[in-house]
Amino acid sequence: MEQQTQRRTKRKSDNNKYSKDAMSDMRHSLLRRDALSAAKEVLYHLDIYFSSQLQNASVPSVEKGTIELVEEFIFHVPKERNVQPKRLNSLQELQLLEIMCSYFQEQSKDAVRQIIFSTLFSPQGNKADDSRLAMLGKLVSMAVAVCRVPILECAASWLQRTHAVYCVRLARVLVDDYCSLVPMSIQTLKQIFSASPRFCCQFITAVTALYDLSTDDLIPPHDLLEMVVDWIFEDPRLTLVTFLNTPIVANLPLGCLELTPLSGLVRWCVESPLSYKRNRKPSLSNGHGASSKLSSEGAGEGKGDSQQPLYSKLHLSVLQILMMVQVHLAEKDLYGRFGLLMFEHVVQLVEELSRLVEELNPLNTARETELSLDRLAQSLQVAMASGALLCSREDLRPLCSRLPHNNLLQLVLSGPVQQPAPHAALPPGFYPHIHTPPLSYPALPVHPAHPALPVHPTHSALPAHPTHSAHPTHPAQTFLPGMAFPFRPIR
Repeated sequence: MEQQTQRRTKRKSDNNKYSKDAMSDMRHSLLRRDALSAAKEVLYHLDIYFSSQLQNASVPSVEKGTIELVEEFIFHVPKERNVQPKRLNSLQELQLLEIMCSYFQEQSKDAVRQIIFSTLFSPQGNKADDSRLAMLGKLVSMAVAVCRVPILECAASWLQRTHAVYCVRLARVLVDDYCSLVPMSIQTLKQIFSASPRFCCQFITAVTALYDLSTDDLIPPHDLLEMVVDWIFEDPRLTLVTFLNTPIVANLPLGCLELTPLSGLVRWCVESPLSYKRNRKPSLSNGHGASSKLSSEGAGEGKGDSQQPLYSKLHLSVLQILMMVQVHLAEKDLYGRFGLLMFEHVVQLVEELSRLVEELNPLNTARETELSLDRLAQSLQVAMASGALLCSREDLRPLCSRLPHNNLLQLVLSGPVQQPAPHAALPPGFYPHIHTPPLSYPALPVHPAHPALPVHPTHSALPAHPTHSAHPTHPAQTFLPGMAFPFRPIR
């Protein structure tokens, strides 16, 4: 047994030595090439390396030498300090992106695509990450423009397993490219809805994490908001694609995006009426610049009012999604054991809403506050009823006590009214508590029937009364127009 272990250890050591020697030889060969040719050669090496590994193991291992080749010859981070890095010019970078697009499109094995995409773009926590994420943003943006579905699917997997900080950076690149730089280019982004629903689901989750409404700069652009609302309204199940196609493990990766964008969408709906009112306080100056300030405030309020129909439409879709969650949780045997809307996120939402209400207290925001609290109450009620939110009303009452009074929220926190059972199902003598205390009384004895009463004799007719003389008429009261009418209605 010990001899077998020693042979296995020696064989592994020999393989590692051979691998290091091969990587060293390849590196010296790549150093003699130009930047574009070296990058193409590394991609070719990755394809051969992982294709052979997947034939022998279901989960291939990525060696450190492979990562170093990728960082040095694709992202141009030199391994040695004295070596001058080779840089791609804009044309060569575009050519490399086209080569990557073609490779991922033509690679027929999804496992090979996924492992190479992960090797190229998974953050390593070093100085190459900036170049890595910059290249990733350009590649995914190009994939959206030319509708390269394999790359979008790889990007969806990347968004699912990568830390949310990096996912938000990729989402910002796409929003800048398709919502800010080129007018009307949002139509190109809209078209991937039917091409890759999985990517769309992850993209929505990322943008709701990016635009958390905490500041005016983190309010979603109109084109982005309209696109997300149209996607979800057309197919509410789009937000559940990742959840429905992902095995649920006991411990989800820390720091990654959530399985669904529900928490972010609920935040958008609840906070949006008040978020658009932020920093629009009346001017306290002596009049200098008041006209420009008022005009900007009017424009801001008009923008907020124009967005609210979209948020109302989104809120309706979110409630529909929460109602359909119960069926899917039951199918996965997760009902009552796994919540898609985390209680910690509800705590954070209520704290942010309370802070917004306090901040905007001097303003006339009664209507917006009422709308926000109504949406919060509806979301909590439906989420708890469907099993998407695992908490009790006892947990929510002290949490929501800091919020202003709201009738609907108070009704939700007080709990549902128990409907009495049908009277036919009750035992004899048992009366529902809606009329009497919920006690079981013994059956009352049956009373004997009373005998019929005798018929009374008919009485003789009474004599007619004499007629009275007519009363004298009173004089009519004169109408006084200046006299106040003394009657007051009861209020």
